[in-house]
Amino acid sequence: MILPLVIYGDPRLRQKSAEIKEITEEIKSFASDMEETMRYANGIGLAAPQVGKNIRLFIICLDAAEYPKQVDPPTNKIQVFINPTISDPSEATVTDEEGCLSIPGIHGDVERPQKIHIKALDLDGNAFSEDVEEWKARMLMHENDHINGTLFIDRMEKNERKLLDPKINALKKKYKS
Repeated sequence: MILPLVIYGDPRLRQKSAEIKEITEEIKSFASDMEETMRYANGIGLAAPQVGKNIRLFIICLDAAEYPKQVDPPTNKIQVFINPTISDPSEATVTDEEGCLSIPGIHGDVERPQKIHIKALDLDGNAFSEDVEEWKARMLMHENDHINGTLFIDRMEKNERKLLDPKINALKKKYKS
């Protein structure tokens, strides 16, 4: 089922999400709906708050995580992260453009650590952890920010962000009306 996207201005995007205590059939079904929604919206990642549920769950498209290597042929596989924690950010950083399904039409450069370590649970409740770098690290940090109530525009350089304020304010005004 395709879920409605939560758009900038909705207070749910600014809330810290609750830990998932038990992986139920409802959570599994919700993750499947998130995948369908992400694909329908042509996204490469989606966090639960972006579809109105403030729980600590997000998904990413693994083919997009291989960018710019471009998996050929595409596998269309996703990876689910439940109750993720990110640690060990590298001192080395990379700046690249980001966008967001919840902030349509707005993109900006964000500096993030080049490498991180992530721990999470999969849909079967199995714990896993991995060291990730480059584009996949960026995707994971972006989605993890969502479950902590942070948006990519919060991480932009102040002067660049200020240039986008008219578009951001228009989007927020549109949401409220």
